[in-house]
Amino acid sequence: MSKDFLLEIGLEEMPAKYITASAKQLQERIEKWLAENDLAYETTEVYATPRRLSVIVKALAEKQADRVEESKGPAKKIAKDENGNWSKAAQGFARGQGVDPDTLEFREIGGVEYIYLTKEVTGANTVDLLSEMRQIILAMTFPVSMHWASYDLRYIRPIKWLIAMFGDQVIPFEITNVTTGNTTRGHRFLGEEVAITSPAAYEEALLGQFVVADAEKRKAAIVSQIEEIEAVENWKIPMDSDLLEEVNNLVEYPTVLHGTFDEAYLELPEEVLITTMKEHQRYFPVVDEAGELRPYFITVRNGNHEHLETVAKGNEKVLRARLSDADFFYQEDLKITIDEAVAKLKNIVFHEKLGTLTEKMVRVKKVALIIADQLNMTDAQKQKVSRAADIYKFDLVTNLVGEFPELQGIMGEKYALLQSEDSEVATAIREHYMPTSAEGNLPQSDIGALLAVADKLETLTGFFCVGIVPTGSADPFSLRRSALGIMRIIQEKQWNIRVLDILEDVVAIERADGLDDLPSKEVFQEVQQFLKNRLRAILAENQVRHDIIDAVIGSDLSVVPALIERATLLNKHRDADWFRLTMEALARVVNISKKYQTETKIDPALFENDSEAQLFEAVEKLKQAYPSLNVVERLQAFAGLRLAIDAYFENTLVMSDDENVRNNRLALLFDLASFIKEFARIEDINVK
Repeated sequence: MSKDFLLEIGLEEMPAKYITASAKQLQERIEKWLAENDLAYETTEVYATPRRLSVIVKALAEKQADRVEESKGPAKKIAKDENGNWSKAAQGFARGQGVDPDTLEFREIGGVEYIYLTKEVTGANTVDLLSEMRQIILAMTFPVSMHWASYDLRYIRPIKWLIAMFGDQVIPFEITNVTTGNTTRGHRFLGEEVAITSPAAYEEALLGQFVVADAEKRKAAIVSQIEEIEAVENWKIPMDSDLLEEVNNLVEYPTVLHGTFDEAYLELPEEVLITTMKEHQRYFPVVDEAGELRPYFITVRNGNHEHLETVAKGNEKVLRARLSDADFFYQEDLKITIDEAVAKLKNIVFHEKLGTLTEKMVRVKKVALIIADQLNMTDAQKQKVSRAADIYKFDLVTNLVGEFPELQGIMGEKYALLQSEDSEVATAIREHYMPTSAEGNLPQSDIGALLAVADKLETLTGFFCVGIVPTGSADPFSLRRSALGIMRIIQEKQWNIRVLDILEDVVAIERADGLDDLPSKEVFQEVQQFLKNRLRAILAENQVRHDIIDAVIGSDLSVVPALIERATLLNKHRDADWFRLTMEALARVVNISKKYQTETKIDPALFENDSEAQLFEAVEKLKQAYPSLNVVERLQAFAGLRLAIDAYFENTLVMSDDENVRNNRLALLFDLASFIKEFARIEDINVK
């Protein structure tokens, strides 16, 4: 037998951007609990609105399945004394299992007899277990949380009501003086409280109170209404998925409407209009067939179709005020030159321990030119890099960016072009912020990518120099994102730059500027490890096995694209027989070569068998060819050495009693190991 189970957490309005993840978390926690308690069910359905997080478990079994448990106790020689009586150890085991010692039996395992107890356990009734939902609710975690009243509980928002129903039976528990029941609340203005007769009636009961509980159905309703307006008005309404998700989580009963604004505002840069509508008002912009903005907007009301004209006028009034402010700020910004804006940056503190924005930009310029040298950029390109580094933060002092921080970089590019800056310099101003998220878009231009790497690397190293390092989940300055961005950009651009050399120079630049709270060697090692951890994350996301990741980036960080290519290649062949045999042979070379402690020059005259000579010849050929080989060819070359290595070890005692012979053999292995270690720490790869 089975019944549906409903859990609903009723709350004050939650921040829209956290609702979807919170609902998913509740669903996953309940599914995990069901699995841990061995409770059968068909499926779970999740519901979420601004005021509730809910899960329905369909066809939940009324009790746990009966099961047979087997427990192993002490060995027979410990369980019984010399007279055949139960020892204290056996009696203790029986007592712990709740049985009489005489019911115990012995079972032979690996030639040794052990006490073995088999007992049938009757499954618990589900209704007796469901009060544990209280702990699931309390265990929820959120990016933001709050206290309320005098309660110790921190939660995303105050809990206002709770439903926990198994069939038509309420599961009793209480949180912050809110007791579970079978009553939910409808739309704040259009609905009323309503009793839920059963979990199956939940969605329909809420719909009757102007609440579309299913987030996907609510979203589909929004999209459908927008498409209807598109057809009627002959408009195009770009569907921004992030905006749609946020708007969906702002309403319980969506009604789409449209409004207009003064066509004169279309003279503002498109980004200003879109940002004003999307970021501040949660409106969808409208474009024509050519993709040009039109003086209309789409918004979603949390309510029905009554008085839509009044609602539209109210939204138009708010948007008009916003656009008026934006227009004023834009016109004021046009009166200031870039050099005047840059001069103001010396009065803005980037961080109390890292100085002003002007001081930071000076350091970043030095880093950028170092990278430009490694990339062998032309003098003309370096001049653009230099100019971009001199001005790239200037728009932070503009009025529009002050009002709309989302436009930083974007307005910098706009204003730079209006003041006849080189287009590549202007693009770099916008792109240096990229990526703005872990998986965000990367800079496309070389100068923009270079400036992005220089800025992030300088920021990262500067904070490490003054002892500000991310701990646990705390990363207030987004240093992990910066490091990941550096790795992603270098990989995307396939830049074969020597990261460690650059990092060493950056540490020196920071310390020369007085950022020397920690020793340079410590900073160098910590920043390198921090960057390597981000590279690990990239490789792990690409399904590269962890031991292979360790083998490739376990030593010093080097040329990033080459590291990624080697890890990907090794991972591709990890299950092949030839790969296992090759790795075993190479690992044996590396491990034995660690015993090499002299600087012996290999003397073929000391070879005592053909296998030594053949391996020596193969290594010499590898030396000559290695610099010109690509990654695939290098792995093929190592695979080609396997038979020679196997024959060498089969016919040669490396640790000979003759010191000269021993050192000669170790020198040969050390010579070969130097190439192997350059490729990867092969000995770390698990081929068992």
